[in-house]
Amino acid sequence: MAKTVKIGTHDGTFHCDEALACFMLKTLPRYKDAVIVRSRDMNILDTCDIVVDVGKEYNPSKHRYDHHMRDFNESVSTVIKKPGYSWTMKLSSAGLIYCHFGHEIIKHLIPEANDSDVELIFKRIYSTFIKEIDGIDNGITMFNEEPTYYIVTDLSSRVKFLNPAWNSKDINVDSQFLKAVELTGQELVQHINYTANVWLPARSIVQEAIDKRFEVDPSGEIIELIKHVPWPQHLFTIEKEQNVQPPLKFVIFGDDNDYRVQSVPVRPKSFVCRLCLPEPWGGLRDETLSSVSGIKDAVFVHSKRFIGGHITREGAITMARKALELGKAI
Repeated sequence: MAKTVKIGTHDGTFHCDEALACFMLKTLPRYKDAVIVRSRDMNILDTCDIVVDVGKEYNPSKHRYDHHMRDFNESVSTVIKKPGYSWTMKLSSAGLIYCHFGHEIIKHLIPEANDSDVELIFKRIYSTFIKEIDGIDNGITMFNEEPTYYIVTDLSSRVKFLNPAWNSKDINVDSQFLKAVELTGQELVQHINYTANVWLPARSIVQEAIDKRFEVDPSGEIIELIKHVPWPQHLFTIEKEQNVQPPLKFVIFGDDNDYRVQSVPVRPKSFVCRLCLPEPWGGLRDETLSSVSGIKDAVFVHSKRFIGGHITREGAITMARKALELGKAI
């Protein structure tokens, strides 16, 4: 009779990190049918094949992955000692399992991915998904100052709400934990599939646009995407890798029945731009915008001036060129 494989984690109140860690392990064939054992009794945990988030020990050779010890300061950079893995945030149990098994998990979920793609997906998933869980679980604040508002719909918060409330009755905490495993797992798989099948293929489109930038405008500071794809991170990566000069300022792309001109931000997800659309255009639409800008059939410019629109491709390029000219004059 085959031995029952066991994944150990702590009992009581559960959190996002160990729920996700358990899911990640169970995506792998050797842990697929594993039983999850929830306990703090070391005699019970010692019988488990792998233990996460409990046990007072981090020892990959024994498959022990706790992160609560006083002297634990492991990060991606210390676990994966390779160039390009420079994150220094302290890991949660999810981050630990991801560092040790993440490449294998991605390869299993996306079998057609080559080694280079697996590396890119791994890094993208850590920076956009796992890092958040590490930060929340370890109590690392996002800001140096008090935030204007709090986010309460994040994955860690949704897992927290699956725990039985103090005044609830007849709710099985182990059953609720399995719901948390499923919830975190669905989100991870969604992020991996998006990264592999949507985000990663967009790189070639951004690369082509950068290669052809001087065909759009002699300055080389305006690019045109043949499709509206997720471009900011790719743009920054390609600029750095290939030392693209001068730095790009505007991106043109089609959007439904018209065209957009968007300013390149100073970093991905920032609304601070390298060069905004002209201040007099901000918040204007249609005839008013056309009159002020001197560009016929202009559609709008956002009040924050990071994006605008025109009914034609040529008009959008004209908006970008004029914005570039006025910006340089200032």
